[in-house]
Amino acid sequence: MRLMQHKQEAYWFYRYLSIFYDKLVNPLFWTARMRDKSLDIGHWEDGENLKVIDVGSGTGFTTEGIVQRVPAGNVTCVDQSPHQMGHAKVKPELRECTFREGDAENIPFADDTFDRYVSAGSIEYWPDPQLGVNESYRVIKPGGWALLIGPIEPVNPISKFAANTWMLFPPEEDYHAYYEEAGFENVQHTYVAPHWQENERYGIAIIGQKPKAGKSPSTYRPVAPEQSLVDANPEGFDLGRNLLLAGRVLLGSTAGFIFIPMALLASVSAPLRGIDAEPEPLNDEQKVVLIGLGVAAGAWVLHRLFRR
Repeated sequence: MRLMQHKQEAYWFYRYLSIFYDKLVNPLFWTARMRDKSLDIGHWEDGENLKVIDVGSGTGFTTEGIVQRVPAGNVTCVDQSPHQMGHAKVKPELRECTFREGDAENIPFADDTFDRYVSAGSIEYWPDPQLGVNESYRVIKPGGWALLIGPIEPVNPISKFAANTWMLFPPEEDYHAYYEEAGFENVQHTYVAPHWQENERYGIAIIGQKPKAGKSPSTYRPVAPEQSLVDANPEGFDLGRNLLLAGRVLLGSTAGFIFIPMALLASVSAPLRGIDAEPEPLNDEQKVVLIGLGVAAGAWVLHRLFRR
């Protein structure tokens, strides 16, 4: 299992990442343009009357796009991280949303409750993706649509190794297999990518329609089910498990944070690499990181020069 593909590791990872998630992560890896393109395939007709669940809602960035299409009072946000959710709750446009701590693989709502299901950037942390997709089927009403947005496994061998060491990056065909197994019909998809990415198939937004009431007709059974984090008893963890947890969080967090300066450099160098997509403007936090990288690089060069 990947370093961050575990509920406990993800919980602690976001305990710290949530502090600057909206300032450094989303503007690089999950931009407003990507969000809007993904949500555009969501079948928002009669939006005033739609009940929507946003699973893995995090700091509410995707939810901000949803409430442009349906009233905030119709939206329920579910996330396992109270730290991420705390940032969402204070956003003015999301104050009328309902917030509930919960697990994507065990959603705390009855069958056939919502008209639309949305989950963006959450599948990376699901230990059992098929179980999560089956849950998306269960909680929406017959005729409702479930929209899942996530990364696609990179083609480059080095990027592929780094991505799959860090968290789950399913191959594109796996997304379609998840939806077929769950029982969805009328499955559609589109691709999304930040402006600095050469590969159009960086991420996928896939949506399917639920044909009839009840649970998913899938015959899939989880091989190694994991206890829901929100129901877990921390006293049940022994010293070995706690040490393993700490090690995985440390390694996974380091790997995750390294991706931020790498993406920043890719963003500013995109024109030099022949990518002519309209760039996303840098915010103040990104500029500070770039200045820090420049200072560090300059210090290293001077150090090497004066050693001679």
